Amino acid sequence: MQTSTDRGAVLTELRQLLRDLFVATEKGCAQPRLARAHGYADGYMKGLLQAGLVTQKELLAIVAEERVRAFGPATRTLPKLDELPRGSA
Repeated sequence: MQTSTDRGAVLTELRQLLRDLFVATEKGCAQPRLARAHGYADGYMKGLLQAGLVTQKELLAIVAEERVRAFGPATRTLPKLDELPRGSA
């Protein structure tokens, strides 16, 4: 029987794998390094799903949270066109 501590450790490891991936992406690392990081994260998430430790919805939320930490929010509020200086739109 799994305990919440085990699940917490697994999710912490997943978050670290995602951080490593996003940092490598941000730094513009070489393709082999990026492919390896993607493979580790994808394989780990697949294993968590197959083991029934997380749901797909939980995984998506974790990936979204880590992506926001790495790159900032995916969307932002833009000024109205009337508020932009002329010629900058």
